[in-house]
Amino acid sequence: MKVTVKYFGAIAEQAGLHEEAIELSEIGTDLGDLKTHCIQKYQLDDDALQIAINQQIGTVSTLNDGDEIAFLPPFAGG
Repeated sequence: MKVTVKYFGAIAEQAGLHEEAIELSEIGTDLGDLKTHCIQKYQLDDDALQIAINQQIGTVSTLNDGDEIAFLPPFAGG
C-alpha cells in the first residue's frame, strides 16, 4: 500500500525533495506513524508544519492506498 507525500515551501527545502511515494507496509497505516517517519527522516520541525490528506486539512488518522499527504509550512491569514 503506497501513499504520495508532497512537501511544500521550507519543508521541501529541508527535505530536499517535493514529492515521494512511501510504502506504508514499512511504517504502518496510521498518519502519526507516517508523520514520525518523515520528521525523523528529514529532521523536520514538528511545530512548523501542517498536514493535509487528499487536499483536506483534518483529523483523519488511518491512511489508505493512493492517499495524497501534504506537509505544509505554517501560514497566517489576514
